[in-house]
Amino acid sequence: SASRPFRRTVRRSLTAGAAALVAATALPAAPASARSTTQQHVLLLSVDGMHQVDLARYVVDHPHSAFASLLRRGEGFSRAQTPLPSDSFPGMVGQVTGGNPKTTGIYYDVSYDHALLPAGTADCSGSPALGAAINDDESADLDNSRLDAGQGLSGLPGSILAMTGTPVSLLNTASFPVDPATCKPVLPHAQLRVNTVFEVARQHGLRTAWSDKHAAYDILQGPSGGGIQDLFTPEINSDTGEGTDWTGDNAKTQQYDGYKARAVLNQIDGLDHSGAHHVGTPALFGMNFQAVSTAEKLPSSGGQPGGCAADGQTPGPVLARALAFVDGQVGALLDELKSQHLDKSTTVILSAKHGQSPTDPAALLRIPDGPILDGLDSAWAASHPGAAPLVASATDDDAMIVWLSDRSAAAAAFVKSYLLGHDGTGNDIHGNPRAYQASGLKTVYAGKDAAAFFGSAAGDSRVPDLYAVAQHGVVFTGKKGKIAEHGGADPQDRDVPLVISGPGIGHGSSHAIVETTQIAPTILQLLGLDPRSLRAVQLEHTAVLPRSDK
Repeated sequence: SASRPFRRTVRRSLTAGAAALVAATALPAAPASARSTTQQHVLLLSVDGMHQVDLARYVVDHPHSAFASLLRRGEGFSRAQTPLPSDSFPGMVGQVTGGNPKTTGIYYDVSYDHALLPAGTADCSGSPALGAAINDDESADLDNSRLDAGQGLSGLPGSILAMTGTPVSLLNTASFPVDPATCKPVLPHAQLRVNTVFEVARQHGLRTAWSDKHAAYDILQGPSGGGIQDLFTPEINSDTGEGTDWTGDNAKTQQYDGYKARAVLNQIDGLDHSGAHHVGTPALFGMNFQAVSTAEKLPSSGGQPGGCAADGQTPGPVLARALAFVDGQVGALLDELKSQHLDKSTTVILSAKHGQSPTDPAALLRIPDGPILDGLDSAWAASHPGAAPLVASATDDDAMIVWLSDRSAAAAAFVKSYLLGHDGTGNDIHGNPRAYQASGLKTVYAGKDAAAFFGSAAGDSRVPDLYAVAQHGVVFTGKKGKIAEHGGADPQDRDVPLVISGPGIGHGSSHAIVETTQIAPTILQLLGLDPRSLRAVQLEHTAVLPRSDK
């Protein structure tokens, strides 16, 4: 998701009525006989923002790179797609559950639930008004200005590897919505409706670890809250002490990613992420990289332009350095696996939570979305005197995602008509005025059509009441803001790399259309576990990735 200087617009939430929260619990352990007799490790890497075309071009230009090595030792999928919305939370959740938002209940990191009570609710008796924002980003930290999310370590940033491996302790519980049945905050892991690969691995006595960008990635623990034994989550949107957060300067993002890569190197060596304790190499572990994503978003960094060159394909200087950095870090991980004699027993899976659009600077159309939503509420108030503001919550990156205080068909039609009838002026890559039509939107799904778009049940408390696909190149931000984003349905948001590399993996390239949700059952199969141990696999019939070695 976006960095603090370039955050999406998020509207203040209002209350609204809906049905009860659906919760899931971890499945019981499969019998030990389901395990393979061969012990294996799976290292999962997510290069956020990377496109399949980025990987293909890099390998051609750098045939001796780590990325090229992964492809030589494995199989690449040239037509892999992320879930919709193509955002960090649903993207990562999909990789470890096998499910899309309709099943997982996770549509975005900043979202809304019509069945929960607002954060801070202390009295749940009677019939309080339902409807609450869910903020699973840096705002959930005890202190999001600190790299350790408020743990209180001295000597930051150099001491960050001493950060706790149980970051649920660093979440501000008062910032989360409240379950009306228990009158207790609903933490990220409890928001997930299905179990995760980490939970299945733990049920079979396997060690697990993961590194990501916010403490709210506690969600990957799964409903049990205990899927990951070593979860390292330094806060990426914290203050570097140099007037920006770790995403505001790509060199700082690389430094940040380096901490997480060091944690994984320690884990390969059989230590915990801090390097202080011998615990054994995890059977399932990995991390996400942010450097490519911020290099694509930043208008400039270090005095050089971000994103792609004018041809819309060749990486500019900041992005080229970010790709080389990640390749170097991946190379270091591969070297360490070999050094520890784990290369013959470890499968590496490389993909991305999301892509990014637009890649062509000339296609960029920045639109401030705040005035659009304010105008929508004003129009609603004019025609519905005394009614609550219609927009209960909204999160807009390169799609428009809205939850409404009124979930009626009439309200859905009103919103759709207003947005498609609104024209205005945004700005281009140079900050010059550029007109837009239909709020910068291509297609608007509202009400029951929005639920149908996601395949969700009508009236589901989490599904957005409106999902609007933006016109190619549209990014909802202010003048001089970010130059690319994700969260939409644009092919550049969804077309990501997917490589499975390691012993026994067939070599070559598959052109079959696959989804990154298929990573989850594939991980379990590689570990000798039953993919159907995942509830989302059962519900969606998510297939193991097709492989030429099978």
